[in-house]
Amino acid sequence: MTTDQLRPAVLDGAPAFPDGLPLTRVRVPDRERLLGRLAEVLDSGMLTNGPTVRELEERAAELLDVPHVVAVSNCTAGLMLVLQAAGVDGRRPVLMPGFTFSATAHAAHWAGGVPLFAEAREQDITLDPADAEARLKAADAPAAMMATHVYGTPCQVEELQRIADTAGVPLVYDAAHGLGSARRGVPVGGFGLAEVFSMSPTKVAVAGEGGLVATRDAALAATLRTARDYGNPGDYDTLFPGLNARMSELHAAVGLTWLAGLPERVAHRGALVAEFARATAGLPGLRLALPEDGDTSTFKDLTLILDAGAFGLSSRQLAVALKAEGVDTRRYFHPPVHRQRAYAHLGQAEELPRTDRLADAVLTVPLWSHMNAATVRRVADAVVRVRSFAPEVRGVLRDV
Repeated sequence: MTTDQLRPAVLDGAPAFPDGLPLTRVRVPDRERLLGRLAEVLDSGMLTNGPTVRELEERAAELLDVPHVVAVSNCTAGLMLVLQAAGVDGRRPVLMPGFTFSATAHAAHWAGGVPLFAEAREQDITLDPADAEARLKAADAPAAMMATHVYGTPCQVEELQRIADTAGVPLVYDAAHGLGSARRGVPVGGFGLAEVFSMSPTKVAVAGEGGLVATRDAALAATLRTARDYGNPGDYDTLFPGLNARMSELHAAVGLTWLAGLPERVAHRGALVAEFARATAGLPGLRLALPEDGDTSTFKDLTLILDAGAFGLSSRQLAVALKAEGVDTRRYFHPPVHRQRAYAHLGQAEELPRTDRLADAVLTVPLWSHMNAATVRRVADAVVRVRSFAPEVRGVLRDV
């Protein structure tokens, strides 16, 4: 190998992926079976409110070991409807992490609440129970508590439930990343009042677009089935202001195809993350966002957490250096929601220093369910190579 090949591409070396490596790439499993399902739906002439959605709900309920699953058009709509059904209104506080996708906060806003942001845990960037408890106690008439299984990492569900019960508020999970995750062997899906999953194209189980609400509460499930159809119980005399949040039969057919083999795909992703961890072990200033021992993550994202001082580069600089290698990256989630312009009026921008630091330190690199170990090692090698030339790279990227 020549010196140019050893040097990172940002220093005029050969790129690791000259044709590029996207962050995500969707490959539909069992395409022939899917095409058959789609043909059945089209032949039926029923594109909504049909048996395919019901079959998806039943299959998902079995997989998650919960009595009720309600399919919706997307995760955000599902969160909105759950919060509405839980009595979030009157512009009362809804506690949630600052480190989450903005849809968590948007759902609370649209349901009638006001986001109240709390800190992330240092270990895994999920909601910090101690900080959440303190802020919930100080809040005036809180309406609900939300938590996010970030990157598929299960939250501290036992402690969060205790806190919610003590405060007398419902606990709702944004489980967008978590379809296939497990907390101490128990599938994510049955915790809190409800857990809401996403089946958008970046997730481990895909419906094209869509979401699933999992709950053990029969009354809530019945309300959601009405709510997703405008609040119409069937006679057009609507009971409350619902949404058009139905999942189509075509999306359900895609979702059923992806549910098959989900545990195997989750296991494969975990093995790829372990391979990346081995390849970068001992690299100063770098750690991965990982679940606790005994927990299972979908690893919807493979996310690095950098200590810029020890690593020699910031997450922004590493992102630029990896782009030169052909490696696509994202800074999930930066900026954190409490610093986004949509919520500047809440005045919490300076209140979550740990979340700010972690959000500034994260960088997500490519991971696909059909990626092989050799590709993961090449990504890891690119990170190692960039870091080995950190002083030179930092000089080139000093303005980044």
